[in-house]
Amino acid sequence: MAGNYVELIGNLTRDPELRFIPSGAAVANFGLAVNRRWRNQQSNEWEEEVAFFDIVCWRDLAENVSESLTKGTRVMVSGRLQQRNWETDNGEKRSKVEVLADEVGPSLRWATAQVQKTERREGGGFDSAPPPTAPPSGGYDDNEEPF
Repeated sequence: MAGNYVELIGNLTRDPELRFIPSGAAVANFGLAVNRRWRNQQSNEWEEEVAFFDIVCWRDLAENVSESLTKGTRVMVSGRLQQRNWETDNGEKRSKVEVLADEVGPSLRWATAQVQKTERREGGGFDSAPPPTAPPSGGYDDNEEPF
């Protein structure tokens, strides 16, 4: 994929914060710590470096993230970098680079997860209703979206 695309694996530094903007769209923010560990060839000691990223999720992803993840959870995030600029009340210009997430999922390297599919709402969104307990009588429905 060309252009602005990032994939990160790390741990949430805080619980996702879910808010709703005036239009009603959900937005969730959380921090992600990405660790890099290596053995120093000269001292033979382990060294570690940590990078911190702010992650922004919108709409259904925001609601699912806030319902599913907590501080300390190891996740994989894919998305794009986005720079946001604003001016403080004092007139100071500020800038911040965030990751605008397209996908967020738990890392299963040291944990297990139970996946629960959400049902589609009108307008292409999802709601939190549990999936049907039994498949359609004929097996799979040809019009069913893959999961």
